[in-house]
Amino acid sequence: MAGITTLLFDFWGTLVEQGTKSPLRQTYSLLRPRMGFPQFAEHFETVFMTKEYADLNEAFAEVLEEFRVPPNQALVEKLIGIWNTNWLLAKPYPDTIASLEKLKKEGFTLGLVANTQIQAIEKVLEKHDLTKLFDTVTLSYKEGELKTTGALMIIALERLQKTPEETVFIGDSVETDVRGAELAGITPLLIDRYLKRPQFEPRITTLNELPEVFQQ
Repeated sequence: MAGITTLLFDFWGTLVEQGTKSPLRQTYSLLRPRMGFPQFAEHFETVFMTKEYADLNEAFAEVLEEFRVPPNQALVEKLIGIWNTNWLLAKPYPDTIASLEKLKKEGFTLGLVANTQIQAIEKVLEKHDLTKLFDTVTLSYKEGELKTTGALMIIALERLQKTPEETVFIGDSVETDVRGAELAGITPLLIDRYLKRPQFEPRITTLNELPEVFQQ
Protein backbone atom coordinates (compact mmCIF):
# COMPACT_ATOMS: atom_id res chain seq x y z
CA MET A 1 0.00 0.00 0.00
CA ALA A 2 2.41 2.65 -1.22
CA GLY A 3 1.66 6.32 -0.71
CA ILE A 4 -0.38 5.85 2.46
CA THR A 5 0.21 8.58 5.06
CA THR A 6 -2.95 8.38 7.15
CA LEU A 7 -4.58 5.56 9.11
CA LEU A 8 -8.09 5.90 10.47
CA PHE A 9 -9.21 3.36 13.04
CA ASP A 10 -12.53 2.06 14.26
CA PHE A 11 -12.70 1.66 18.06
CA TRP A 12 -14.87 -1.19 19.37
CA GLY A 13 -13.64 -4.58 18.20
CA THR A 14 -10.65 -3.02 16.45
CA LEU A 15 -8.61 -1.28 19.13
CA VAL A 16 -10.67 -2.00 22.24
CA GLU A 17 -12.52 -5.09 23.42
CA GLN A 18 -16.07 -4.41 24.52
CA GLY A 19 -16.84 -4.83 28.20
CA THR A 20 -19.98 -6.89 27.57
CA LYS A 21 -21.05 -9.19 24.79
CA SER A 22 -22.62 -7.18 21.94
CA PRO A 23 -24.64 -4.50 23.73
CA LEU A 24 -26.34 -3.84 20.39
CA ARG A 25 -27.69 -7.38 20.15
CA GLN A 26 -28.71 -7.30 23.82
CA THR A 27 -30.64 -4.10 23.09
CA TYR A 28 -32.30 -5.75 20.09
CA SER A 29 -33.42 -8.66 22.27
CA LEU A 30 -34.86 -6.35 24.90
CA LEU A 31 -36.69 -4.01 22.53
CA ARG A 32 -37.99 -6.80 20.27
CA PRO A 33 -38.55 -4.55 17.25
CA ARG A 34 -40.51 -5.80 14.25
CA MET A 35 -37.52 -5.77 11.93
CA GLY A 36 -34.40 -7.78 11.25
CA PHE A 37 -31.20 -7.09 13.15
CA PRO A 38 -29.29 -5.31 10.32
CA GLN A 39 -32.14 -2.84 9.79
CA PHE A 40 -32.48 -2.36 13.55
CA ALA A 41 -28.77 -1.78 14.04
CA GLU A 42 -28.59 1.06 11.53
CA HIS A 43 -31.83 2.63 12.78
CA PHE A 44 -30.77 2.35 16.43
CA GLU A 45 -27.33 3.84 15.81
CA THR A 46 -28.91 6.76 13.95
CA VAL A 47 -31.16 7.53 16.92
CA PHE A 48 -28.77 6.69 19.75
CA MET A 49 -25.37 7.69 18.38
CA THR A 50 -25.89 10.83 16.29
CA LYS A 51 -27.13 13.21 18.98
CA GLU A 52 -25.50 14.72 22.05
CA TYR A 53 -28.10 13.81 24.67
CA ALA A 54 -27.91 15.19 28.19
CA ASP A 55 -27.58 11.65 29.57
CA LEU A 56 -28.48 8.04 28.80
CA ASN A 57 -31.91 8.40 30.38
CA GLU A 58 -32.80 10.97 27.75
CA ALA A 59 -31.17 8.90 25.00
CA PHE A 60 -33.07 5.71 25.78
CA ALA A 61 -36.35 7.56 26.29
CA GLU A 62 -36.01 8.70 22.68
CA VAL A 63 -34.99 5.21 21.56
CA LEU A 64 -38.12 3.71 23.11
CA GLU A 65 -40.28 6.34 21.45
CA GLU A 66 -38.62 5.79 18.08
CA PHE A 67 -39.20 2.03 18.23
CA ARG A 68 -42.73 2.47 19.57
CA VAL A 69 -42.00 0.85 22.92
CA PRO A 70 -44.17 2.19 25.77
CA PRO A 71 -42.29 4.26 28.38
CA ASN A 72 -40.68 1.84 30.83
CA GLN A 73 -38.16 3.13 33.35
CA ALA A 74 -37.13 -0.37 34.43
CA LEU A 75 -36.26 -1.18 30.82
CA VAL A 76 -34.37 2.09 30.43
CA GLU A 77 -32.32 1.35 33.54
CA LYS A 78 -31.51 -2.14 32.26
CA LEU A 79 -30.33 -0.69 28.94
CA ILE A 80 -28.25 1.93 30.73
CA GLY A 81 -26.63 -0.83 32.77
CA ILE A 82 -25.68 -2.77 29.63
CA TRP A 83 -24.15 0.21 27.84
CA ASN A 84 -22.33 1.51 30.93
CA THR A 85 -20.90 -1.94 31.62
CA ASN A 86 -19.64 -1.97 28.05
CA TRP A 87 -17.34 1.03 28.52
CA LEU A 88 -16.55 0.44 32.20
CA LEU A 89 -15.09 -3.02 31.52
CA ALA A 90 -13.68 -2.24 28.07
CA LYS A 91 -9.94 -2.65 27.60
CA PRO A 92 -7.45 -2.25 24.75
CA TYR A 93 -6.43 -5.42 22.96
CA PRO A 94 -2.89 -6.53 23.89
CA ASP A 95 -1.51 -5.34 20.53
CA THR A 96 -3.22 -1.94 20.47
CA ILE A 97 -0.97 0.48 22.34
CA ALA A 98 2.39 -0.82 21.10
CA SER A 99 1.14 -0.95 17.49
CA LEU A 100 -0.21 2.60 17.54
CA GLU A 101 2.96 3.90 19.17
CA LYS A 102 5.08 2.23 16.50
CA LEU A 103 2.96 3.58 13.64
CA LYS A 104 3.04 7.08 15.10
CA LYS A 105 6.83 6.85 15.51
CA GLU A 106 7.10 5.81 11.87
CA GLY A 107 5.36 9.04 10.85
CA PHE A 108 1.80 7.97 10.11
CA THR A 109 -1.05 10.34 10.90
CA LEU A 110 -3.53 8.46 13.10
CA GLY A 111 -7.22 9.15 13.51
CA LEU A 112 -10.02 7.53 15.48
CA VAL A 113 -13.46 7.42 13.85
CA ALA A 114 -16.30 5.70 15.68
CA ASN A 115 -20.02 5.33 16.14
CA THR A 116 -20.71 5.83 19.83
CA GLN A 117 -23.07 7.27 22.41
CA ILE A 118 -22.27 10.24 24.64
CA GLN A 119 -18.90 10.17 26.41
CA ALA A 120 -18.36 6.39 26.34
CA ILE A 121 -15.27 6.36 24.15
CA GLU A 122 -13.79 9.47 25.76
CA LYS A 123 -13.95 7.72 29.13
CA VAL A 124 -12.15 4.64 27.80
CA LEU A 125 -9.53 6.80 26.08
CA GLU A 126 -8.90 8.73 29.30
CA LYS A 127 -8.82 5.63 31.49
CA HIS A 128 -6.15 3.96 29.34
CA ASP A 129 -4.29 7.15 28.31
CA LEU A 130 -4.99 6.58 24.61
CA THR A 131 -5.98 10.07 23.44
CA LYS A 132 -2.36 11.14 22.92
CA LEU A 133 -1.93 8.48 20.23
CA PHE A 134 -4.40 10.14 17.83
CA ASP A 135 -4.15 13.27 15.73
CA THR A 136 -7.93 13.50 15.67
CA VAL A 137 -10.86 11.79 17.38
CA THR A 138 -14.10 11.97 15.39
CA LEU A 139 -17.23 10.59 17.09
CA SER A 140 -20.72 10.11 15.69
CA TYR A 141 -22.69 11.67 18.55
CA LYS A 142 -20.74 14.91 18.27
CA GLU A 143 -20.92 15.16 14.47
CA GLY A 144 -24.43 13.86 13.81
CA GLU A 145 -23.08 11.38 11.25
CA LEU A 146 -22.28 7.65 11.16
CA LYS A 147 -19.32 5.71 9.77
CA THR A 148 -21.72 3.64 7.70
CA THR A 149 -22.34 6.41 5.17
CA GLY A 150 -18.68 7.45 4.97
CA ALA A 151 -19.57 10.96 6.19
CA LEU A 152 -17.84 10.60 9.56
CA MET A 153 -14.60 9.52 7.86
CA ILE A 154 -14.71 12.49 5.51
CA ILE A 155 -15.05 14.84 8.50
CA ALA A 156 -11.92 13.28 10.03
CA LEU A 157 -9.96 13.72 6.80
CA GLU A 158 -11.02 17.36 6.47
CA ARG A 159 -9.70 18.02 9.98
CA LEU A 160 -6.44 16.29 9.20
CA GLN A 161 -6.21 17.97 5.78
CA LYS A 162 -5.67 14.58 4.17
CA THR A 163 -7.18 12.95 1.08
CA PRO A 164 -9.00 9.61 0.72
CA GLU A 165 -6.29 8.45 -1.70
CA GLU A 166 -3.59 8.58 0.97
CA THR A 167 -5.75 6.98 3.68
CA VAL A 168 -6.61 3.50 4.91
CA PHE A 169 -9.48 2.76 7.30
CA ILE A 170 -8.97 -0.20 9.65
CA GLY A 171 -12.07 -1.75 11.19
CA ASP A 172 -13.60 -5.08 12.20
CA SER A 173 -16.96 -4.84 10.42
CA VAL A 174 -17.58 -5.38 6.72
CA GLU A 175 -21.06 -3.90 7.03
CA THR A 176 -20.07 -0.61 8.69
CA ASP A 177 -16.31 -0.10 8.43
CA VAL A 178 -15.57 -1.52 4.99
CA ARG A 179 -18.82 -0.18 3.52
CA GLY A 180 -18.31 3.28 5.02
CA ALA A 181 -14.71 3.50 3.85
CA GLU A 182 -15.65 2.53 0.31
CA LEU A 183 -18.40 5.16 0.23
CA ALA A 184 -15.84 7.75 1.37
CA GLY A 185 -13.37 6.69 -1.32
CA ILE A 186 -10.96 5.33 1.31
CA THR A 187 -9.16 1.98 1.07
CA PRO A 188 -10.61 -0.38 3.72
CA LEU A 189 -8.58 -2.93 5.67
CA LEU A 190 -10.50 -5.50 7.70
CA ILE A 191 -9.11 -6.66 11.03
CA ASP A 192 -10.44 -10.17 11.56
CA ARG A 193 -9.29 -10.98 15.09
CA TYR A 194 -11.49 -14.07 15.46
CA LEU A 195 -11.00 -15.46 11.92
CA LYS A 196 -14.65 -15.02 10.93
CA ARG A 197 -13.95 -13.77 7.39
CA PRO A 198 -11.08 -15.96 6.09
CA GLN A 199 -11.94 -15.26 2.43
CA PHE A 200 -12.08 -11.47 2.76
CA GLU A 201 -9.22 -9.38 1.40
CA PRO A 202 -7.43 -7.19 2.28
CA ARG A 203 -7.44 -8.54 5.82
CA ILE A 204 -5.23 -8.71 8.89
CA THR A 205 -5.74 -10.68 12.10
CA THR A 206 -3.72 -8.46 14.44
CA LEU A 207 -2.53 -4.87 14.50
CA ASN A 208 1.02 -6.17 14.68
CA GLU A 209 0.76 -6.87 10.95
CA LEU A 210 0.24 -3.22 10.01
CA PRO A 211 3.86 -2.09 9.61
CA GLU A 212 4.51 -4.97 7.20
CA VAL A 213 1.34 -4.16 5.23
CA PHE A 214 2.52 -0.61 4.54
CA GLN A 215 6.00 -1.70 3.52
CA GLN A 216 4.53 -3.59 0.58
